[in-house]
Amino acid sequence: MIGPWRIEGCTEGGFGGAVVIPALAESVTLSATLSSLAANPPDVLRDFLVLVVVNHRPDAPLSDKADNLATLRLLSAGDPQLSRHKLAWVDAASAGLEMPVKGGGVGLARRIGLDLALSRLDGLDGLDNDPLLVCLDADTLVQPDYLPALVRHFRQSACGAAVIPFCHQHGPTAESDRIITRYELFLRGYVLGLSLAGSPYAFHSVGSAMACRATAYVKIGGMNSRSAGEDFYFLQQLARTAGVEQLSGTVVHPSPRASHRVPFGTGRSVSRMLAYGEREQLFYHPACFRVLGAWLGLVANQPDADGCSLREQAGAISPCLGEYLDLNRFGDIWEKLRRNNPVPAALLRAFHGWFDGLKTMKLIHHLSAGPFPRCGPEDALAELFEWGGLAPVSGIEDRLAALRRLQNGTDTVGRDGVASPAP
Repeated sequence: MIGPWRIEGCTEGGFGGAVVIPALAESVTLSATLSSLAANPPDVLRDFLVLVVVNHRPDAPLSDKADNLATLRLLSAGDPQLSRHKLAWVDAASAGLEMPVKGGGVGLARRIGLDLALSRLDGLDGLDNDPLLVCLDADTLVQPDYLPALVRHFRQSACGAAVIPFCHQHGPTAESDRIITRYELFLRGYVLGLSLAGSPYAFHSVGSAMACRATAYVKIGGMNSRSAGEDFYFLQQLARTAGVEQLSGTVVHPSPRASHRVPFGTGRSVSRMLAYGEREQLFYHPACFRVLGAWLGLVANQPDADGCSLREQAGAISPCLGEYLDLNRFGDIWEKLRRNNPVPAALLRAFHGWFDGLKTMKLIHHLSAGPFPRCGPEDALAELFEWGGLAPVSGIEDRLAALRRLQNGTDTVGRDGVASPAP
């Protein structure tokens, strides 16, 4: 990372991993996040650098700047309650150290921390000693089994990256709680649809719930600097180059709060629903995923077919699908992929490298803008549950509970940062 930033606080090195936490005007919530981390086993905690990136741009509100200076004072004061951490921080908020106005969003804040953390990690000498880079947020709570679950997963997995099960905290009011429940259900419904369609990109992209090996991070050239959606693009790159799996054994608990800092994502969606009503968040029609599944199955089952044949059959699945493929020059791309990948398995991998999570999402949006408009959660999820062979349930809360069990790999999950045992 080129810039004026450096690590302050802990001077040690040789860590087995680093937890990087961007903080923008989060002096209040950061303490709870660090306290939840401190509840992890001391022997595991000692092997992780905890790096807070206090950041803002020169055009940030004065209140945000003042809050960040308070955070820097808190970190430098050496609070004894945080003494269990190998705690360090990056000042990207003081005069002369602020992030640039252009491109100075959460993606850059994560990148500053992740890049700087590399110099404090143990040697990168293969899977048996490949340090971990973990992304967390300053308003997110973790469980006492958080770090052990990360270590255990990467010892057993050949993939270079992982997404972590999540469950949003309760909202501060009954209305906000209903809204975050609906939004989380929307996220989970989308991933359920991708999974049923057979997409290799059927995983959640939550910035506070992802981790990777240091070698995988270096291979993709590091974190992107996007102001929003940095988690989505980061995981797309890792999926193509190192593989992404979901780990089990813990759950992270992101904040449900509203926010206007980014143009899309949880905070902005919550803000929009608070302002305009819950129907601002409509769900994708199940037919979109049926079309996607038929398309992915067509390509997988006919690797020897030429582009014209596949395009013709795609049009029979859905004229809107055919139109989308034409917009993306599928015929030319497919012939190029065939020339460069004569073995069917390699061709299919190359196809999914091209038809990635972003193109998948854009196809769903294209279908939603055409023959299959978005709908309410009842219409969307009843069919997806039936398609997936899930027990029928009704109501947003019950459906969310069912999808949490399915996708988090847990029976019952509390929303206060504590996992509840199965009854």
